[in-house]
Amino acid sequence: MKIGKYTKLKDNRYSIKIDDLTIKLYDDVIVKFELLRLKEIDESLFKEITEYNDKLEAYYKSLKYITRKLRTEKEIYKYLEKDYDKEVILETIDRLKKMGYLNKEVYLKSYITDQLNMYLVGPNRIRKDLVSLGYKEEEFNQMIDDIDDDIWFQKIEKLVKKKIASNRNLGNSKLKEKISFDLSNLGFYKWMIEEVIHNSEFKDNSSILEKEYNKFYNKLSKKFDGSTLDYQVRIKLIQKGFSSSEIDNFLQNKKNF
Repeated sequence: MKIGKYTKLKDNRYSIKIDDLTIKLYDDVIVKFELLRLKEIDESLFKEITEYNDKLEAYYKSLKYITRKLRTEKEIYKYLEKDYDKEVILETIDRLKKMGYLNKEVYLKSYITDQLNMYLVGPNRIRKDLVSLGYKEEEFNQMIDDIDDDIWFQKIEKLVKKKIASNRNLGNSKLKEKISFDLSNLGFYKWMIEEVIHNSEFKDNSSILEKEYNKFYNKLSKKFDGSTLDYQVRIKLIQKGFSSSEIDNFLQNKKNF
């Protein structure tokens, strides 16, 4: 196989013509195999050169990938697997670990800190996400357990206040149920959620009750009338989280008005 023209590229690589092929090789490869002094190579050497180049390319790509954000071994593997075989990927990961780029403790501390400072998620969500990233619970459980409970309580209180303020169509009992469900899905401890909800001030929802009553009354009056209409509207309001006493008071005030 005859080696032809070399063309210098911007990223520490050369474009080289070998027979009818044009390949891109890192300058490390050219130095290692002393290609500048060679005019020809055989297929065996060509295979060895390209394999070594692939390993370098996988390593340099991984370094670039890591510099944008800390990564796990699992993320690196997934990132490389579309372009490289398993042997190259595992060798790349091993090299990154030896160079100190895949330090588990550093990654875990950084990840947990980011979750605490940037996102309104709870400890169970963080645990779940770390498992999906390839870590075992025993590797990070203590780090999460050491976090002060007040940090989780502050996050829960912020979310509860936000959900109370944004409520537009639920009675308080249904709202509390929805808040508890939503915050559980975000990974917060149930006992903390219940404590915050119990100590939170839920605003009077008479205006919401009136709006929902009018909506259901106008809709259901097309199908029902009389006592049947009243019953159907009441059922819908109860399903929205309004208590029977709230509905009775509302209807009494409406009648008196």
